[in-house]
Amino acid sequence: MATVRANCPECGDVELTTRDLQVLTCSATQDSTYSFVCPGCCLVVNKPVDLQMVKLLLSAGVRQHEWDMPAELYEPHSGPPITYDDLLGFHYELAALDWLQHITATDQ
Repeated sequence: MATVRANCPECGDVELTTRDLQVLTCSATQDSTYSFVCPGCCLVVNKPVDLQMVKLLLSAGVRQHEWDMPAELYEPHSGPPITYDDLLGFHYELAALDWLQHITATDQ
């Protein structure tokens, strides 16, 4: 099992084994990151990585996981995007005791 040196934003350089790392690759864009839990502070660290580094990590025995974009990204969208005011209004709606009835009411 190979030893890999990685950088944690809190602890600096840390030494990991190939079991401590994983490569995450997006199936749609082929963009990749490597991920690990820092042994010093337990922070989950994700760093972008290029194809050459992916090949190097995989050849050293690091596991690769492929992930998909959320299906919602491919749904058709209509209407304007939500604004800060929309979000603030929604926040105040949730503060009311009858928020669910008020939000689901159809006033047509």
